[in-house]
Amino acid sequence: MVSFLKFDELNISPETLRAIEDMGFEEPTPIQQRSIPVILSGRDVTGQAQTGTGKTAAFAVPVIEKTDLKKCFVQSIILSPTRELTIQISEEFNRLLKYREDIRVLPVYGGQPIERQIHELKRGVHILIGTPGRVMDHLRRGTLSLSAVRIVVLDEADQMLEMGFREDMEDILSQTPDERQTILFSATMPKPILKISKSFQRNPEFVTISPGQLAVPTIEQKYLEVREKDKLEVLCRLIDINSSELSMIFCNTKRRVDEISGMLRSRGYFAEGLHGDMKQQQRDRVMGHFRNGSIDILIATDVAARGIDIDDIDIVYNYDVPQDVEYYVHRIGRTGRAGKSGAAYTFVSPKEINKLRMIKKLAKVNISRIAIPNAADVENSRIERSLDKVRSIIDEEDLGLFIPAVEKLMEEDYTLAEISAALLKIQLEGNTGKIQETDDFEAGDTGAEPGMVRFFVNIGKNKGIRPSDFVGAIAGEADVPGKEIGSIAILKDFSFVEVPETYAKRVFDIMNGNTIRGNEVSFEPARKERKQRSRY
Repeated sequence: MVSFLKFDELNISPETLRAIEDMGFEEPTPIQQRSIPVILSGRDVTGQAQTGTGKTAAFAVPVIEKTDLKKCFVQSIILSPTRELTIQISEEFNRLLKYREDIRVLPVYGGQPIERQIHELKRGVHILIGTPGRVMDHLRRGTLSLSAVRIVVLDEADQMLEMGFREDMEDILSQTPDERQTILFSATMPKPILKISKSFQRNPEFVTISPGQLAVPTIEQKYLEVREKDKLEVLCRLIDINSSELSMIFCNTKRRVDEISGMLRSRGYFAEGLHGDMKQQQRDRVMGHFRNGSIDILIATDVAARGIDIDDIDIVYNYDVPQDVEYYVHRIGRTGRAGKSGAAYTFVSPKEINKLRMIKKLAKVNISRIAIPNAADVENSRIERSLDKVRSIIDEEDLGLFIPAVEKLMEEDYTLAEISAALLKIQLEGNTGKIQETDDFEAGDTGAEPGMVRFFVNIGKNKGIRPSDFVGAIAGEADVPGKEIGSIAILKDFSFVEVPETYAKRVFDIMNGNTIRGNEVSFEPARKERKQRSRY
């Protein structure tokens, strides 16, 4: 079961709490909840937990909190089996130490010049993270002393045994003081691990975390490899393709929830955010809108999503890979309820692929990779939905009134295919012929930034227009990525909007005669003299 305990209840310094909040953790994972208080109390801990459960922070947070700043020598040593894991642990420590410049951490591993490590050790290090082999190199050279170590952490202990580091581990432990605190984490607990625990730990607290099992087989789970800067555009394409009635988007941080909800609204989506900083009245209002269909997209953090009991959620989007495998299980469990089918999409950066593999392994689920949809995929899905409407109308409604009009066009030598395509085009463009199509669009010099075209728009502050209205309309109607829309200047009676040259003709064709906040608008390439006058 996921913890309800907050980090600020764990007797952690304000600097560490602030760093944790920046990392996106709203509350401890189960392994963190159970381990941090015990380690802070000074007891030995033997924990059975795998990568993907948040165990690095489970020992990193108390190690940081127990560091004596008055003594600049190695007080804590973390042993890990591989260079890659050593680097990952070091990076986690550095994130947790974002607001603590007074604690020095050094990773030591093979493949890096040992002279550089020796230099850093001479300068003084509080926390050492290393592979057993490289730590033994330093001990043999006399460049490292463990005589003042207060905490030893054995991470992925079973892997270290499998890789033949048993003797090194025992040698290293034997060179640390008997009164040290020993923390051992292992994915499995074979007899050799239990033997090490018995030999080198004193009355340890055993902490076992069993990952939740997925009991929602009707959920179709997929992932996409997406760069951070492309996430919003890919999300919008998926939303447009799936066209679900209700969907949820999960983010790891409250800040991200606010950002995504704002950007989606500016693009014309009915979306609102939900997170832990909101008052109960605000939460109730948002949930009321979601239940009654006033909004169809809810963006939330894991904590804020607790207690949501809605059976009609069609799709879950993991905008961020969850911090813990149990969060993944809880997230996708929001869809596919009451015997219905559901879908879950997870956005994964190239660096997070291993994290996703671990989630698949622990949750015992198949998450298949799909390609990022392109603009043609979005358009094809719109066409298919329109064809479904056509089929429904043909099957269920009386078309007698309209057939003569079609026959008249056929007598004018238009084919039935041409007539149908034209009607479909009108339906998809959502208007009755307002598009001004021109093959010889020439913007000229509009005074915009290089690569951009500046448009003069005939509405301004007098119509209550905001920048988000322009972004939402242009992105939604002309399919221009919102992030690529340039500067927007809104004056009393008119406005200026810059768009990339590659989209200028499309914006000109589609937006002229369209409406923004109920006002019919015209988009004309700006003249330089207009730009000059707008300054005064």
